[in-house]
Formats: sequence, structure tokens, C-alpha cells
Amino acid sequence: MTKTWAKAPTPCVGICKFDDDGLCIGCAMTRREKKAVKRMDKKSVKRAYFELLMARLESLGRLAYWTRMYRRKCERKEAACPLDKLTPRSKL
Repeated sequence: MTKTWAKAPTPCVGICKFDDDGLCIGCAMTRREKKAVKRMDKKSVKRAYFELLMARLESLGRLAYWTRMYRRKCERKEAACPLDKLTPRSKL
């Protein structure tokens, strides 16, 4: 793993409105997860969390939207997009 994961921006895409299940309509994280992801410092934990979150987004039908928004966020922050480091079977 590279520094891409260590420096990866949070998966939050800045919408922060929650549905009835307590999931953000932008990134599908709960309020608790939004707080916890900011403290994730181990690359392996962060990568595993992204994969879990992407599976959740896919099951909700929101993965394509989130992927576009997250890539845009990485570009604005001039950060390498960690989605490019995922294995081909877990990539969008």
C-alpha cells in the first residue's frame, strides 16, 4: 500500500443529509462513521472501510454518483484518488 491511502480524503462528499435509516444520502455513512473515519490512520483499515462503504453504496444504487463526487473531491484537494488503487474486481 502506498501513501495514497494514508492521505486519502474522507469518503464524505459534503451533502450530509440523512435518510430514515440514519445513512447520509451522499456517502451512505452514519454520523458515528463520519466521526470515526477522520481518526482512521492505518492504511489497511482505511482501505477496508472504503471497500465496505463502496459495497454499501452499490447495494443502495448510489455507487456511481458517489464515485463521481469523490473523484471530484480528490481533484479539488489535489490528492491522489485512492479508488485507483483498488483491485479490479472491487473497482467501479
